[in-house]
Amino acid sequence: MTNAELAILGLVLEKPRHGYEIEQVLEARGMREWTEVGFSSIYYILKKLEKEGLVKGQRERQSGRGPERRVYKITRAGEKAWQEATLEALSGPHLPSTPFLLGLAGLPGLAPEEAVAALRAYQEQLSERKGRLEGRQRELGEHPPLFLEGMFDYSVRLVNTEMEWLEGFIRKLEAKGASK
Repeated sequence: MTNAELAILGLVLEKPRHGYEIEQVLEARGMREWTEVGFSSIYYILKKLEKEGLVKGQRERQSGRGPERRVYKITRAGEKAWQEATLEALSGPHLPSTPFLLGLAGLPGLAPEEAVAALRAYQEQLSERKGRLEGRQRELGEHPPLFLEGMFDYSVRLVNTEMEWLEGFIRKLEAKGASK
């Protein structure tokens, strides 16, 4: 199960939802900070999960004038698949799959000043990400659900650690460039 499928299945497990509501929850919880679920992929994933028997979609009439919406409910098989995938995700570390590591592997082909400029740009984006995460964390209030508290605390701590590492690495790279 992909991370996007697990995220969407988890949201449907919480309560039956339609695609646009899933989009709203993804945004409200800042889930795009740590999982790649594009707006256009939500419906594709829901249809895939339905085809696999993990969710069941049903047309529901809205109160008022709006069009019918397809609301998805998790099936027993979906609950079982979600539980297995969630326990697997929590049970051990996973290898990072990030283009950043490929960029580090390519450092020997770059001039140190080019690499430093790119890393400074990355550092700026990390700082912006940290601000967004902390803003979302504040929006949760003083006593958010434990799972949300854990998700945001973990994410902010990862960014802090990455920023600290990055600053030290940039200093080393700058020192190397100055010594040439």
